[in-house]
Amino acid sequence: MERNFIKELDDLKMTLLNMAALTHRAFGKATQAYLKRDETLARTVIAGDREINNLELKIDQIVLKLLALEQPMARDLRFILGATKISKELERIADQAVNIAERSLFLCQHPPLAHLPAMEQLIEVTDAMLDAAITSFVEDDTQKAIKLRQMDDIADKHTLEVLQALINNMVKSTPGAEKRILNTQRSIQTIIISRCLERVGDLATNIGEHVAFIVEAINIKHQKIDFE
Repeated sequence: MERNFIKELDDLKMTLLNMAALTHRAFGKATQAYLKRDETLARTVIAGDREINNLELKIDQIVLKLLALEQPMARDLRFILGATKISKELERIADQAVNIAERSLFLCQHPPLAHLPAMEQLIEVTDAMLDAAITSFVEDDTQKAIKLRQMDDIADKHTLEVLQALINNMVKSTPGAEKRILNTQRSIQTIIISRCLERVGDLATNIGEHVAFIVEAINIKHQKIDFE
């Protein structure tokens, strides 16, 4: 029974790592689809979402089996409960990747907006956050998990910068009603992408909180943390 329990735990971890890798890849492809205006890449992200959803269902099945048959305790129990929470965060991140891909498809159909440095910075920091969240889980690194909160503040700052730039773009006088409508539509779709990116940062931060719970049995959610 003990050997089977260890095997099931290993299977759970490997399935979760596979889901994390696919999710990170989907997010990277979605942001590249936006930056490079690549419709094919965007459609690849949308088509690949089912595989990630199926892995979440597989993780739920493994967790239910372990809880029902093995009666895990202490670190093992925290890992099992944390794994199901992390899988849900990953599934939501994958959904945000699909949202970015869908908005990018619309933008690809029309001329690009002016260059937005804040959007590129937002993409960079949210991708780094997702990488740090996954690494913190792989390495049992609580400090890296906690520092995601600092990174999230930076992501929020860039999101506001994107919003301000696009609001300014929409209020600029554009000749012709049709061009004004298109300009507004492109700006709104880009704002939605920025909010999806911000949400990915929030979800990566949540993963860090789950890692802290698994590794050290501490709940840092809603707690103020002083960074050195």
